[in-house]
Amino acid sequence: MKNHHRLLATLLASLLLAGCEGSPPQTLGTVEFDRITLPAPAAEHIVKIDVREGQYVPAGTRIMQLETTRTQAALNSARADLQQQQQALLELQRGPREELIRQARANLAGAQAQSRDANAYYQRLSALGTQQFISAADLDRAKASAGNADAAVAADRAALDQLVNGSRVEDVAQARAAVAAATATAASRAVDLDKLDLTAPRDVRVDSLPYKLGDQAQPGTPLVILLASDTPYARVYVPSALRPSIKVGDQAIVKLHDGKREFHGTVRMIRSEPTFTPYYALSGDDATRLSYLAEIALGTDARDLPQGFPVAVAFPGKSSHD
Repeated sequence: MKNHHRLLATLLASLLLAGCEGSPPQTLGTVEFDRITLPAPAAEHIVKIDVREGQYVPAGTRIMQLETTRTQAALNSARADLQQQQQALLELQRGPREELIRQARANLAGAQAQSRDANAYYQRLSALGTQQFISAADLDRAKASAGNADAAVAADRAALDQLVNGSRVEDVAQARAAVAAATATAASRAVDLDKLDLTAPRDVRVDSLPYKLGDQAQPGTPLVILLASDTPYARVYVPSALRPSIKVGDQAIVKLHDGKREFHGTVRMIRSEPTFTPYYALSGDDATRLSYLAEIALGTDARDLPQGFPVAVAFPGKSSHD
């Protein structure tokens, strides 16, 4: 009895193959879209949702907005620090004010006058000291005063030279580096603020909005799942017998599961390594065979098809015996 059923199955398969001999070979698969996920850039509350699930959204359109108060404050602080660093650099580049130079010169002149007076007083006491008209302690104090006055002159002269010579090259370079660092920080904060407005990176269809208005997701959690509406394709599994005749660029006809509509496509990818045939493409002896994953690029006329819709793909002019 088992042999009889096996023979009957073999005859039926032969009849089916004979009836389909004039038709191009077909493979089964599903309609797919490039999936795009927009993660949460920060742990902020959702304050506005501008789209709904299933809606087509052009590139650049805002999809969702998160709370901006904290990030805006960080940006304002970074910009204020940048302005401070820029003014510090400008001060070094312009050099000291003329009023400071005049003040330093006046301080030097005053110190020089005090030095002359202290040294003259010491010279007078020195003459008296040789005749022992004054004590040695008074002479030492006069000598110390004269030395202090000379040191004050040297200090004021160095301060004047520093102002006249202007800023050091190294100080200016450090100020420029501080400005560059502050600029980068402000730019980073501005990017963080822009990311709180989630926009469509390309023409898409909104597939899922897992969170609702007022929710707060953790950073990295998907807030919006999008399907790239400009790149629909059919993902099919090519049997090993047909694989040698299929290559990238070949034309294909994609038919819906109900057979009422068909679309023209092009093979954009086919794997070189085999995989096991998925359950929905199994029939008869094919259950034990390997197949090759392929993608058939479709046009925008297929963008309204639902994700995962079953299709059958035919390759005109191809044969499993090529």
